[in-house]
Amino acid sequence: MEFFDISRTLFEGMAVWPGDPEFSRTQSLSMEEGAASNVSLIALGSHTGTHVDAPLHLIRTGTDVALLPLSHFVGPARVLDLVGRKCILPGHFEGIDWQGVRRVLFKTCDHPSPDRLFDQNYTCLDQKAAEFLVGKGILLVGIDTPSVDPFDSTDLLAHKTLLSSGVVIVEGLALDLISPGDYWLACLPLKIAGSDGSPVRAVLWR
Repeated sequence: MEFFDISRTLFEGMAVWPGDPEFSRTQSLSMEEGAASNVSLIALGSHTGTHVDAPLHLIRTGTDVALLPLSHFVGPARVLDLVGRKCILPGHFEGIDWQGVRRVLFKTCDHPSPDRLFDQNYTCLDQKAAEFLVGKGILLVGIDTPSVDPFDSTDLLAHKTLLSSGVVIVEGLALDLISPGDYWLACLPLKIAGSDGSPVRAVLWR
């Protein structure tokens, strides 16, 4: 069995969505300073690095991340290679057999994304494509970009289409080294009451 880590490493100075809290880790207790153990204080936004968007992210009465069904986050997943597309459209799904597919991950980059620079010109998901995925009964949509909607979007229609239909969104995946195809996926969020999202450790295997 081969495992693939598709999570981004969290570190100080990493790129975050403009205006979001920066990631920081400070040493709260240190064995070098005489403490019995090492303990870190970690501060970060709920949408830092590889993360899950819960419905509460954009829906006032939506479910928080702690109450999302665990079954959405573990199971078979398909990686689709859409490198070079500026926006993922329904036409890009032509010829795909969707039978049995419940989780889909979109690979849009075949090289590592810059960890310290935020690129506003990332690939996004068209609302019609989001509607298509909802119609196929998809439980989870993942993408290797910061958002399923364009950077300058104010209506966030792809987010709202997916989240309002119970589809969870995983953003900021690291898929540049992953070949398209079928895998098993695990990407469980932290159980944070009242939170609109959570970082995840996302792993594929087959």
